Amino acid sequence: MSMSNMAVLCGKIGRSGCGVNPLRGQNNVQGACDMGAMPTDYPGYQKVDNDSVREKFEKAWGVPLNPKPGLKATEVFPAAIEGKIKGLYICGEDPIVSDPDTTHIIHALKSLEFFVVQDLFMTKTAEYADVVLPGISYAEKEGTFTNTERRVQRIRKAVTLSGDMRPDTDIITDLMNAMGYPQPRLTPAEIMDEIASVTPSFHGISHERLDGGESLQWPCTDKKHPGTPIMHVGQPARGKAWLYPAEYKAAEELPDEDYPFMLTTGRILYHYNAGAMTLRSPGLVDIAGEGFIEIHFKDAERLGIKNGERVLVQSRRGKITATARVGRKVSQGETWMPFHFPDSPVNVLTNAALDEFARIPEYKVCAVRIAAAGC
Repeated sequence: MSMSNMAVLCGKIGRSGCGVNPLRGQNNVQGACDMGAMPTDYPGYQKVDNDSVREKFEKAWGVPLNPKPGLKATEVFPAAIEGKIKGLYICGEDPIVSDPDTTHIIHALKSLEFFVVQDLFMTKTAEYADVVLPGISYAEKEGTFTNTERRVQRIRKAVTLSGDMRPDTDIITDLMNAMGYPQPRLTPAEIMDEIASVTPSFHGISHERLDGGESLQWPCTDKKHPGTPIMHVGQPARGKAWLYPAEYKAAEELPDEDYPFMLTTGRILYHYNAGAMTLRSPGLVDIAGEGFIEIHFKDAERLGIKNGERVLVQSRRGKITATARVGRKVSQGETWMPFHFPDSPVNVLTNAALDEFARIPEYKVCAVRIAAAGC
């Protein structure tokens, strides 16, 4: 929000090459959010607690809809432990690898009465599922992905593989019918047409236009609209920009005498999120195939740790080992680890404390201690 404030104050909104560009963690995160994969929104960020919006979708889908926003993803796991959520359906996520405090996540999954995973591979999370539904990859199906600049991009089927895996839409359509909703099977183009019919910002987007070579960025409000390369041209879409002062709050857990180092986590170039796909690529594994921890050389000298040695990393939630990378990439008192690798599952260490707004965990701050692996 502070970055947004700066962009507004400096006149960097609604102009080419300006604004704030928050890079998404994976492809089509933007598209998933656009399509209502959030507990507060229907497609196109139409709010579930807006009476007129809800009535529109009730009419389109022929069912009554709950006016109450749901839980955010990180709030689901505590609710499962408390018994408030009995069943869970996870599609394309591996929270045992990617979410903080792995022990907490496993406890939540074991607390469920029924658990379904729909994914490409038997992930760590899928190992805990009662039912696993095998989906297919981007290269095996038709559809669209939407990138960070709101550009809706066609993906086209490139390969056909043998096996029991199926398109996500076919699996979900069968499930809808099995649960009593008469859902006809639609092609990806027909699904996009339904999206356009109930989503004002997508009214003009169709596979026909995309296949004809048009490059469309929402809002695209009718079939002749060229799309919107830059948002907020002339003035902000809501009329005035909202300056939002952000108040500093300390992290839930900071270094102390027992756990003197601050650990932050992130991604590396060669691997993709939980590594379910990239860790199956021999070439990528040859380049980057094991977990590591970045340590400042002065901290390493004091601890008697040499570059390339295996070290023990421990927090209040668990302990793991990792290969030390000694250098200057991190400051003294700080460490850094990627979260992709099963030999060093760093989210065993991280803290599930959530911020009050986005309910995002403290991936970037947790207190740890480090010692040579033999100690």
